[in-house]
Amino acid sequence: MTKKEIVKEISDDTGLTQLKTKEIVQMTFDAIVETLMTEGRIELRNFGVFEVKRRKARKARNPRTGTRVDVPPKHVVTFKPGKEMEEKIRRLDGEPALATVGAEVAEAELAQKS
Repeated sequence: MTKKEIVKEISDDTGLTQLKTKEIVQMTFDAIVETLMTEGRIELRNFGVFEVKRRKARKARNPRTGTRVDVPPKHVVTFKPGKEMEEKIRRLDGEPALATVGAEVAEAELAQKS
């Protein structure tokens, strides 16, 4: 699902224009990023926790050439889903639900290209 699809769905549900909804969604995303940059952690109840962690420097291997490469330390964002989300995802019947979602996405992409 893309941001555009999220905006359309929320717009349809709330009756707000897509332009106004897009601004609100973008402001929400910006607030999450800003909080991660300043505080390093944001907890959204019943959804999950985003957290900034520092990865250590490490040695890796280039899969094409096989040569060893030094990977510098870096900050990464991690996500741990909340209990409610985990329970809902666990209740999925497995691949059929995911395959249906994939088919819907493929149909939507084809419709957009037409």
